[in-house]
Amino acid sequence: MSFKPAATTAAAVAKAGGRSSERPRSIIRPNPAVSIAPPAASLANAGGGDLQSSTQLDSSVIQTTDNGQNPPVAGQANAATSKNNFINFCALGLPQVPITNGLQITSGSCNPTPIGNIPSIANMPSSKFQSPTNGDTIAANTPFNITVKVQKIQLGTFTNAAKTYYANPQTLNAQGAIIGHTHIVVEAVDSLATTTLTDSTKFLFFKGIDGGQDAQGNVQATVAAGLPVGTYRVGTILSSSTHQPVIMPVAQHGLVDDVIYMTVTANGKAAAAPPAAAAAVSSLFLPFS
Repeated sequence: MSFKPAATTAAAVAKAGGRSSERPRSIIRPNPAVSIAPPAASLANAGGGDLQSSTQLDSSVIQTTDNGQNPPVAGQANAATSKNNFINFCALGLPQVPITNGLQITSGSCNPTPIGNIPSIANMPSSKFQSPTNGDTIAANTPFNITVKVQKIQLGTFTNAAKTYYANPQTLNAQGAIIGHTHIVVEAVDSLATTTLTDSTKFLFFKGIDGGQDAQGNVQATVAAGLPVGTYRVGTILSSSTHQPVIMPVAQHGLVDDVIYMTVTANGKAAAAPPAAAAAVSSLFLPFS
């Protein structure tokens, strides 16, 4: 398949940058006879109190789930239960496990921010690479664009990842779609047929796209320096505004992200033998952009 490289321009170079088994089950569908409207605020807060500044859990949002074993199911684990929505869960690990507090803590942390708003099954997003496509071969060290089409998500909201990482609940727009952004990551692999696991701390290119999709649903990132000769896995990562992976309403759903495999050769033509794997860099030493 032919592939058109990106034009080498100062603007393109300036814009680019690297940065740092579910058990089968039925989908629960709403019963028209049962109200699933959000609960009204409790009487304790009916007098005009600000729920978003209160440090007390409002009774209107307390969950009443059990451990999932009523009746018991062989091979299924008990879920933990809580009378206060696990609001003090992270206190169990202090001080050994710090609160995330908007930071990317590489040694691990505990995040007390709730999951937030979850879309309906009619608003579950998906992604598909438009260019390159799976199996493409491109020329080494040549600038090129990566284009992804998305649907059922409002891209273009991208908060400060150094200070607000996982800091907000997932939110939806007026149409019920998740508000967030997407990322593109390129990893080196041994070959197109490799079964070797990759190292998630290493990649060749990573770009968070902070702009919204165009009228056709596309977003684009430019790999300004191109890629060295090698074989690559390219993937998307859909996220909410504060960078957490998007949360879906049901366990059984299609992939929200896309993955392709591609090769890079010296002349952009398919090689008789697979090219050697390129050396990856550690994600821990690159800025998040």
